[in-house]
Amino acid sequence: MGVELALVVTGACGTRLAARFAELAASHPQVETLHVVLSDGARFVVADELGADRATPAGFVAGLALKPAARRRVKTWAEADMNAPIASGSHRLAGVVVLPCSAATACSLAAGVSRGLGQRVGDVALKQRWPLLLGFRETPLSAIHLQALLTLTQAGGVVVPPIPAYYLGGDEMPRFVDHYCVRLFDLLGLPVNRADLRWRGEEA
Repeated sequence: MGVELALVVTGACGTRLAARFAELAASHPQVETLHVVLSDGARFVVADELGADRATPAGFVAGLALKPAARRRVKTWAEADMNAPIASGSHRLAGVVVLPCSAATACSLAAGVSRGLGQRVGDVALKQRWPLLLGFRETPLSAIHLQALLTLTQAGGVVVPPIPAYYLGGDEMPRFVDHYCVRLFDLLGLPVNRADLRWRGEEA
């Protein structure tokens, strides 16, 4: 008998992390079901990072590189569907992964607030003492963020920021390094002219 996992995708950048995790989880021999929830904010980020056709739960899953058997293991839920089985602790999950985890989501979970199904699933994981993994995606961190992450850790959550493993190298690593350095210069009040490394959200 396999296990059930939930993947909550929130409105922080890095949604390709969620896509890859979903592919690996749905293909894992011990995973029977992967429940996927996209927050309303995540849909905008997914559209920008992965394409407009991926900006719904069904579209997000349709774009995953999965074999038919693995694809059948994935169930999607609307953010507004508070009647979904995963909204209740009586529906047992082996763990909940929030990836990427926005600052707003982390702070809401730390305050015990459930706005939508994604946050509710995280709240259920905490109260049921299930593994709750938070791929927190924000920098720099304010005192509010740090307090929220401490609160979540004390409540049983595990904060797992998606920090690059620099020792792996690779063609993209120089861009990650440059981006981090540009953020440091911004904080020092010494902007660097690297438009290619800055967020380019579309105007409404």
